[in-house]
Amino acid sequence: MKKLTVTLSIALAAAIETLACTSLIATKGATADGSNLITYAADSHTLYGELYNQPAADHPKGSMRQVVDWDSNKYRGQIPEVAHTYGTIGNMNEHGLAIAESTWGGREELWEVEGTIDYGSLIYITLQRAKTAREAVKVMTDLVDKYGYASEGESFSIADANEVWIMEMIGKGKGEKGAVWVARRVPDGYISGHANHSRIHKFPLNDPETLYSPDVISFARSKGYFDGKDEDFDFSKAYAVTDFGALRGCDARVWSYFNRFSDNADAYLPWINEAAGEPMPLWVKPNRKLTANDLKAMMRDHFEDTPFDMTKDAGAGAFGVPYRYRPMSFEVDGQKYVHERAIATQQTGFSFVAQLRENVPDAMKGILWFGTDDANTCVYMPILCWTKRVPDQLGKGDVNTLDWNANFWVNNYVANQAYTRYSRLIPDIRRVQSALENAMTAEVEMLEKSDAMKTKESALAASQELADRWAAKATADYKALGDYLFVKHLDGNIKDEDENHKFLYTPEGLPKAPKFGGYDNPEYFKAIVRDNGESLKEKEIKY
Repeated sequence: MKKLTVTLSIALAAAIETLACTSLIATKGATADGSNLITYAADSHTLYGELYNQPAADHPKGSMRQVVDWDSNKYRGQIPEVAHTYGTIGNMNEHGLAIAESTWGGREELWEVEGTIDYGSLIYITLQRAKTAREAVKVMTDLVDKYGYASEGESFSIADANEVWIMEMIGKGKGEKGAVWVARRVPDGYISGHANHSRIHKFPLNDPETLYSPDVISFARSKGYFDGKDEDFDFSKAYAVTDFGALRGCDARVWSYFNRFSDNADAYLPWINEAAGEPMPLWVKPNRKLTANDLKAMMRDHFEDTPFDMTKDAGAGAFGVPYRYRPMSFEVDGQKYVHERAIATQQTGFSFVAQLRENVPDAMKGILWFGTDDANTCVYMPILCWTKRVPDQLGKGDVNTLDWNANFWVNNYVANQAYTRYSRLIPDIRRVQSALENAMTAEVEMLEKSDAMKTKESALAASQELADRWAAKATADYKALGDYLFVKHLDGNIKDEDENHKFLYTPEGLPKAPKFGGYDNPEYFKAIVRDNGESLKEKEIKY
């Protein structure tokens, strides 16, 4: 997560406002097609949504790799390069290994570290050096052990076609190098997730599916974070900060995922609301098999139809807008309050659903369904793990420079119109978004069985052609959608149109009169009446 760093303990709302990023997990035993799925939303107010790329390469003996901090772009140092590095596209490599993260900060005294490897560099260096999820855990922990860890508390989702692991890590503070960490394999048949709060609590000490640093418990003892029996050690309790922001602003996002796809999620609400009872479990059994489309839909969640639904209160405005602008905290009559923080949020730079499968052509072992800007309104485009070059529309840019050829900017064009008139615009956005994504999914399914996947040369060409064509089409179609929405809803009216969404004219050739849609959210009218009802009340006039 690209982020602005603040002190978590300043206020309860600080965690909600500063920490971002969400990663959801569905293991192959929990999915309809036997794929492992992990998601990622890289949320930041300054992060430009682009697709990263590092070609495979051979390196002469003695080569060094420069390490540049992902958040700040500051040079952190250099480390020895390995003889061969794998090609990467986004947060996935050519072997179908994918890694996502979310930051949880943790104890402040552990932030001041002596290290070279920040969490972002840790992800992208590892993708160049590991083929499998289990190997990635070792590469990541070896890197921070040798060169030091230079970030706050992090959770990582690490997945290939066979395994999914959650690893949590935090540095050791001033004068110490390296990190303490725990990694757990998510059992097949289960779903999991993390969203800016440490989710690993107690863990088995003698289990091949649970790995941890040798000093994870002893270091906590030395710092006064824990004094019980080893088997009672709770990683999250020792190293993280559990406050209202960590629960309602972070764990609540994972709860919403569990609530949509598993039974009895209401049992975890006491934990979400006030840390009552046992912590929400790290993973749960879903009540049906999930698909990549289910995970895409979940990344668009705003707590709809839950106690935290963002579309219902007066804060949603006249059109049921499920977004709240920063700052996320406010005060009324001396009482502090916060807005909800959902998975889908307007400041996302990019997001993805990584679909990782066995028994498919090598070029398709990893599919990165990649989108820029807000996950709710973006289009998830197919990027196969053998894609070698970033499509033009997904290349570099920045949030200060408008570029109509950039997928990030046309998505913002569409999304920012919806942020003021959500209930009016979202049906048309869903219409275009669904048509694009359905067509992409159908083509990927056909490509898997096609002759194009039978040779390496043709598979490489097909992978690149697929990415280039759909990035171009999604960008062009969304620019057209943004233009259409602007014209249709000009001045708060709604233009009349035919079944092909062409605006209508009178027989005399003039634009047909628009509809006056008014407002959609009943809470908006109630708020007006509460504030100024007597002044606005209609009165019977007898003259």
